Amino acid sequence: MASYHFSAQAVKRSEGRSVVAMAAYRAGEKLRDERRGIDADYSRRRGVVHAEIIAPEGSAGWLLDREKLWNGVEKSEVRRDAQLAREINMALPCELTDEQRLALVREFVAAQFVSQGMVADFAIHAPVAEKGDDPRNFHAHVLLTLRRAGGGGLRRVKTREWNSDAMLVKWRAAWAEHQNRILRERGHGVKVDHRSLSIQRAEAVARREPVLAATLERAAEIHVGPKARKAAFAETPQSRDRVAGPFRIRELPSPVRRMVRYSELDKGSRANANIKRLGANSDRFASRAAKIERQAERMRRRQAYYESLIANERSASQDQQESFKARRARYEHALKRREQVAFWLAELDKLFFAVLGIRESQFMRRTVWSNRMGRWQRLDLEPTRGGGRNRAR
Repeated sequence: MASYHFSAQAVKRSEGRSVVAMAAYRAGEKLRDERRGIDADYSRRRGVVHAEIIAPEGSAGWLLDREKLWNGVEKSEVRRDAQLAREINMALPCELTDEQRLALVREFVAAQFVSQGMVADFAIHAPVAEKGDDPRNFHAHVLLTLRRAGGGGLRRVKTREWNSDAMLVKWRAAWAEHQNRILRERGHGVKVDHRSLSIQRAEAVARREPVLAATLERAAEIHVGPKARKAAFAETPQSRDRVAGPFRIRELPSPVRRMVRYSELDKGSRANANIKRLGANSDRFASRAAKIERQAERMRRRQAYYESLIANERSASQDQQESFKARRARYEHALKRREQVAFWLAELDKLFFAVLGIRESQFMRRTVWSNRMGRWQRLDLEPTRGGGRNRAR
């Protein structure tokens, strides 16, 4: 089913990144990186469904040329620690067709980014079966300029308000609303939610939806980017405790600073942390299912008890000493209690199967992550075939 993902990051030169190479990789093209004097060649990359640049109306025509656009951005930034662009990564609903996903991304990018004055270079990627990708892993990469576009090109001054947390929160909510509207219009019953699992669970509890609340009681997975992927199978470095932050106490002969205990905080790579989280989720739901099964067994015993009471009252003879009124009251009470027990037993059954289903889902996700780590390691050990190549001209 559709899942929500929306993340934003700055493309920083201080991290050794080139926005030209990033654009070439995401679009599956060969671009000349003028600053570094090399060709970023990803023309043989698989899985690129569509790549397109959208610029505000009335802006310079050269902004629609991918090579000229991002080389122009590189030239305009002179600092070694400059921020070159902003990248947005979005998960796309697997329920839609390729054409519907393209329309979804194009409409959202135009409404949320281009309307603000940004130039947006987006690419839609599809899973590649030969690489072992999840068949539902359709996603989009959007590279955004940090300066407004106009008839003369890009402005000299960056638009700082685009960096605000409030803007990111607005974009995340808008992406969820946009997806849900398109899914609803296309006749799909699934929905996505940009909020955290804890907030969604609190709302489900308030709405008295115990089944939904139970399935949301889990630790979320952690996003694993390129750096974290490399760390997934690299030798784990030794974590060391170190001081950080301002001095806490200055009056002593030896001023005291805060000690960060990385040896206790570090949990390995992000991929390893995902495996541990999913394993813990699976164990938690297995325990919850066992508890629900015990509750249901107690309910079945109570149900059998009331069934026996009803049967006894029906078979009681009229000449018994006890009054008909007392027997009638006991009979009606047993009927009422039997109905209540049947209701709660049905609710427990629904909860049990929901918890069992999410437990299996978390267990399967853990298996996927374990297999993925092994596949990553094999791919990195094998020589590159037909991938991106940086060659000096």
